[in-house]
Amino acid sequence: MIRVRLTVLAATIMVFAVLGAIAAPAAEHDPVALRIEVYGFAGFHVLTNRTSLATVGDRYWITMDLDTRGIATIFVDLNSHSEVDGRLSGDAVRPAAYHSDVRRNGVDRRYRIDYQTDGTVAADSTPPLVALRTSAAANQLRGTVDQLTAYFILERHLARSGTCDLAIPVFDGRNRYNIRFTDAGTEILSPRGGQRFSGSTRVCNVTREDLADFPVSNSAGEGTYRTGKIWYAHLAGTSQMVPVRMEYDTEFGKVEGYLAEMSGSGVDLRFMD
Repeated sequence: MIRVRLTVLAATIMVFAVLGAIAAPAAEHDPVALRIEVYGFAGFHVLTNRTSLATVGDRYWITMDLDTRGIATIFVDLNSHSEVDGRLSGDAVRPAAYHSDVRRNGVDRRYRIDYQTDGTVAADSTPPLVALRTSAAANQLRGTVDQLTAYFILERHLARSGTCDLAIPVFDGRNRYNIRFTDAGTEILSPRGGQRFSGSTRVCNVTREDLADFPVSNSAGEGTYRTGKIWYAHLAGTSQMVPVRMEYDTEFGKVEGYLAEMSGSGVDLRFMD
């Protein structure tokens, strides 16, 4: 039983490390920052996600930092920093460069992705992934975006159309998959899990669709999500939809995240201590 619980704890951490993207609402010049607290089996507080986003003219920047918390550090000690910059062209969002530095249990990994205007993608990693240098991988990477940009695209689409229905091709530096969002209507949330938020939300179902023939496969211990759900809301002082709660289903159990605070661009909201 103890081993099962530790596996669930590790999977909880890796879901949000692999997911790695809950974009903050866009702000001109002044970045807007979100803090999201993540909980796993039996309510263990396992991870803090800090994400910020800024736009200036037709440019955008997103950064995200993940840090394990409490008992989780005994089993999976994770720290990561990811960032992307890109351009906005009408409704289109086009990343230019993405990089991520991840330290897991003392082992460092680095990923870099460069995006060309013709849709081609150049990827590099440390340690190197030789399979990514094949023509088959290059063809499957064409037209993809990073996972930070993927959720930013969703949130812009949701703010404009009022619906979540969207499918986005993603490459996160190692894995190639599609994220499919489908609309699940509206829901009135009440305070829960120590979070004081209440109000109307738009619910998006999330499905991760891995490419079975991609030459780099998921590792057995990655424990990533397959389905999930995100509750989005319009918060005071923002024009974009903001994720206030989320949950993801894994083979080891459910992972839950709660928006704890949002600040910047004249906004200072706190929903958890």
